Amino acid sequence: MKLNIIALAASLALSTLSASAANPLVDGWNADPEAVIVDGTCWIYPTINGARFDTYSSTDLVNWTRHENILDTCTVSWAHNCMWAPAMVHHNSRYYFFFSANDVHQGEIGGIGVAVADNPAGPFTDALGHPLIGEIINGAQPIDQYVFRDDDGQFYMYYGGWGHCNVVRLSNDLMSVVPFDDGTTYREITPKGYVEGPFMLKRNGKYYFMWSEGSWTGPDYRVAYAISTSPFGPFERIGTILQKDDTIATGAGHHSVIQIPGTDEYYIVYHRRPIGDTEAVHRQMCIDPLIFDANGFIKPVVMTHEGIGPKNLKAK
Repeated sequence: MKLNIIALAASLALSTLSASAANPLVDGWNADPEAVIVDGTCWIYPTINGARFDTYSSTDLVNWTRHENILDTCTVSWAHNCMWAPAMVHHNSRYYFFFSANDVHQGEIGGIGVAVADNPAGPFTDALGHPLIGEIINGAQPIDQYVFRDDDGQFYMYYGGWGHCNVVRLSNDLMSVVPFDDGTTYREITPKGYVEGPFMLKRNGKYYFMWSEGSWTGPDYRVAYAISTSPFGPFERIGTILQKDDTIATGAGHHSVIQIPGTDEYYIVYHRRPIGDTEAVHRQMCIDPLIFDANGFIKPVVMTHEGIGPKNLKAK
C-alpha cells in the first residue's frame, strides 16, 4: 500500500503551483501519479493523503494548477480506511476515476472502486456503491489498477499487489468486469520480479507492460518492463528502466507515461524520494523523457532536477 498520511496544507481549492519545468513538478508530497492528456490539457492524479484526491492540470507540462478534493472518503461509503493509486479514463464524454481503497485482505470490504464526473477536475461520485473488484483472485490484492484502451476500443484493467498481476476485460460502460472469449474472467499475467503498479503502453503494434519492483517504502523501488505482441503477454522481463540515482533521488517508481499528441515523444511521470529522506510517505512527483532506441527497446530513464521544457499538448 502506498498511503501518504501527511496531508498537504493548502487553503484554496484552485491554485497555480509552479512556473518552471523543475523536478519535482509541484510542492508537497505526491505519489503514484496517473497522467492523462485530454483535449490539450494534461491531468495528473496522484495519491495525496489517503483521505482525499486532488488533481493537477497543465497545458504545457510546466505550469501546474491544483484542483482540490475531487473525491474523498466521506463520499465513498465503503472506503472507510484510505484511498490511493488513482487512474482516470475519458470515455463517452464522461470521466471515469478508478481508485484503490481500504488495503483489503481476504474477507474484508475494499478493493478497486470507480467514480464518475462530467469534468476531469471533478467532483467525482462513487458509481457503484461497492468495489468493482473486491476479492483476492490469483493471489493479487485488488489495488494499483491501470485501465488500458486498445486500438479496437476494448478496455482492459491491469491490477494487483502482493506480487501478482491480473488483467480483466471491462464492459463498454466501464462499470463491470466481463468474461473473455474463452469464458474466463481473470487472467494472471505476472512477470518475473513484479510487485505492483502495472502500466500498459502500445507503440508500433507492440504492447509495453511496465511495473514496479521492490518495497515502496525503500530506496530500491524501481520500474521494469516487458514487450509482447498481445495485451495478455506472455511478458518476459527485459530490464529496469527507472531506479534510484544516489546523486538525484531514491525510491523511484509507480509511474505512468504520456505521449505528446501527434508525435513519437513520450514522458514518464513518476514519484521519487529526496536524497537522505527515509520517511516512507515523502515522495515527490517528477517527469523526465522516456526514450526508445532504434530497435524499440526502452532506454534507462535519466532522472533530472531540471525536468523538461514546455510542450504543445494539442493534437497535431
